[in-house]
Amino acid sequence: MAKFKLIVSDPDTGKSSVSEVEGARAQALIGRSLGELIDGTALGIAQGRLLISGGCDKNGIPMRADVHGSAKKYIVISSGPGFKPTRRGERRRKLVRGRSISDDIYQVNFTLNQDGQREKEVKTEGQEKPSKIKDDKTKETKTSKKTKESKSQNQSK
Repeated sequence: MAKFKLIVSDPDTGKSSVSEVEGARAQALIGRSLGELIDGTALGIAQGRLLISGGCDKNGIPMRADVHGSAKKYIVISSGPGFKPTRRGERRRKLVRGRSISDDIYQVNFTLNQDGQREKEVKTEGQEKPSKIKDDKTKETKTSKKTKESKSQNQSK
């Protein structure tokens, strides 16, 4: 039976919450990969959509999005999950896990994705923009009047 520790972080508030999932809810995560969006209500942990952002297995080996499958592999890396270089340009061969979630994964990290609220904010901003455009038009008409006045003065000279 699969059992995962789920960590959901909210980038707006900077807080994170931890919960554990096992059984049928955990089976819904098997086969998913990093970067996928999942409905949080299906997992019973949060409202809205969740982005799978990372994870590790029981030994602490991190998952990487650029490694296919769910197996452990040695890869040469210069930065990112699994390696922090101490010198500039340093590269090492490190053991990492693939991007797919399997039974061997212990912890899965999620980022709360609130696209619905952001779309509403964009729509309200779109309604405010016409008033800004009107302000810009009045500025343009003022500058065009000034240029017309200067042209007429230049012609009279």
